[in-house]
Amino acid sequence: MSAKETLLQYFQEGTLCGKTFTEIAKFLKISHREKKSLLALLDSLCEDGTLYVTGGGKYGTPDSLGLIKGTLSGNERGFAFLVPEERTVYEKDFFIPHKNLNGAMHGDTVYAERVYGRSDDEAEVVKILSRGYTEIVGTFRKDSRAGYLVPDEKKYFENIYIPLSRCFNIPDGVKAVAKITEYPYGKAPGGEIVEILGEGDDFFAEELSIIRSYKLREEFPQGIKREAERQAARKISAEDIADRKNLRDTLIVTIDGEDTRDIDDAVSLERLGTEYLLGVHIADVSYYVKYRSPLDKEAFSRGTSVYFPDRVLPMLPRALSNGICSLNEGEDRLTLSCIMRVDKKGAVKDSEIVKSVIRSTHRMTYTEVTQILNGDEETCKKYADVKDMIFLFAELTNILKTMREKRGSIELDVKEAKIMLDDDGNIVIPDYERSLSHEIIEQFMVLANETVAEYMHSIEMPFVYRIHEKPAEEKAAMFREFAQNLGLRAKFSADEVKSYDYQKLLKSAEDLPVFPVLNRVMLRSMQKARYSPVNVGHFGLASPCYCHFTSPIRRYPDLCIHRIIKEVLDGKYAEGMETYNGFVSEAAIQSSECERRAAEAEREVDALYATMYMSERLGEEYDAVISGVTAFGLFAELPNTIEGFIPLETLEGSFEFIPERFLLKGSTESYSIGDELRIRVEDVDFFQRRTRFSLIEKIRKGEQE
Repeated sequence: MSAKETLLQYFQEGTLCGKTFTEIAKFLKISHREKKSLLALLDSLCEDGTLYVTGGGKYGTPDSLGLIKGTLSGNERGFAFLVPEERTVYEKDFFIPHKNLNGAMHGDTVYAERVYGRSDDEAEVVKILSRGYTEIVGTFRKDSRAGYLVPDEKKYFENIYIPLSRCFNIPDGVKAVAKITEYPYGKAPGGEIVEILGEGDDFFAEELSIIRSYKLREEFPQGIKREAERQAARKISAEDIADRKNLRDTLIVTIDGEDTRDIDDAVSLERLGTEYLLGVHIADVSYYVKYRSPLDKEAFSRGTSVYFPDRVLPMLPRALSNGICSLNEGEDRLTLSCIMRVDKKGAVKDSEIVKSVIRSTHRMTYTEVTQILNGDEETCKKYADVKDMIFLFAELTNILKTMREKRGSIELDVKEAKIMLDDDGNIVIPDYERSLSHEIIEQFMVLANETVAEYMHSIEMPFVYRIHEKPAEEKAAMFREFAQNLGLRAKFSADEVKSYDYQKLLKSAEDLPVFPVLNRVMLRSMQKARYSPVNVGHFGLASPCYCHFTSPIRRYPDLCIHRIIKEVLDGKYAEGMETYNGFVSEAAIQSSECERRAAEAEREVDALYATMYMSERLGEEYDAVISGVTAFGLFAELPNTIEGFIPLETLEGSFEFIPERFLLKGSTESYSIGDELRIRVEDVDFFQRRTRFSLIEKIRKGEQE
């Protein structure tokens, strides 16, 4: 054991905690000559955050000194909240007034100590462990003395000072990215402009600023692009497919949106007496992207592809994602196939996971599949060779839906806006629509994901699972009370709620006017799905074991588990166990964070596009549904999923906000989630990315008929 490890052990045991340097040296019987080395060791342990030294010179572990590690969430008024890392110890956040920040900013990871006096939830920053921002996006301003970047992120409450000598050529008012170069105590952070995004009122500069603020990257390093192109240029040889199941003569189709370019899943289906043989064939991206290679490290850091109305930020370079890995029609492609024998009740009776090679028969779209199912003669003629299989798809899909319903799977009506640009660059947001063709792919992919996860779980291989924990007891109890207030029978146990409880409640209300509100509030009571190396099941799907296997082009967990699966298929169980045992935890944490960041960025960009779209519809009237209720007003959603805000002060009368019922209760009129309204588009706020509506009238049930 090294001297540093021995010293740390004394602190972890508590022997040296709370002692000064002199006391530590005396306890360890350190000679005068050795004191310099001891001080260097203590400084090193303090530098990496393992130890902390108080203003009075006492050393100790952060726990022994009562310090709280966490991340700061700032407020534009200059104060912040400390979000503790250890939620099991500290359930609530701590308030930190500006004077107690001691130079810390929004996003920084810090140690803080509690300040007792006025309240028991106040703290003071005592050490900044790492900075949350090294670059920040905002609007550049300058006067005769200096330049400043005003951050878009309002929680980052300090402007970035830019010396005039470094910005005299930069126009006032542009959107820009600043690199923070210094944090002088008691002064604004200093920095330099590293990228100009465009004019401050330019729509696409605003979109680019959102992308930059989430640290998302459009371009790949040149070395990564060259390696991807080298891999994509490889021809599939006899050696490549020697140990693969040959499925090139099997009828296999891909079904995607019209604008999809990275096709990573294909399906096949045939009838076996009273059973079905379903094949789900997934691009073998791991064949081209080797573990720990530069391509893999880049994919790991990105975690996921990110989709915006006018662009895609892919996880892998396009030479791979749109080229050799994409299951293009009529081209040989390397795949991993999950082939399942499914009975007439939707149960998988037998399955095999194999390395395979396929040749997609057709690249089909959701629209074309819907047309075939609706009997469109021209489309049926175009796809005569697979038409019967398409009808078989629909047959099995209905069986699987019934099976999942009996199992307790929760069918939430979650609407997602489809925002597009037409050929002329105009924003198009059609009304929300979901067809059976979408459900076909969804049901088949879910079944493959479950089948793969169950097999890997059964052999206890390190793995990345997709988990969805049951609702927190407090939220489940609030939802139960809300449902009861609507007059529904909700008697489930909040601490032991089951998927079936939620599904049963939802089904009991599906023909009632309260269904939309129940659906929304149920969704808000549930936790977010995430990745984990430990399987705890998937609450929403009522699935005991689930993973993401079907999209390795655009999701890192899928790529990761493909490698693990292939280790098993190649008989390298022990090697795979050793290689991936620790990595799956790392991949789960990174992928969950990347997914969260991508979803937030997509949401913000969609809100920007929605605001621009509605700016051209001022004064127009629409039917809408109340989607949110606050003490300040109502959120209302249009059929195309765009939301607008109706301020409380524009509603007639006085109101009481009842949060547990999502209700604004007035003396003459009340408003709750799910109520139907007639609204007018009044204004848009690009800065807040919000549309303001005014209420024309509340629509009574039956008024439309």
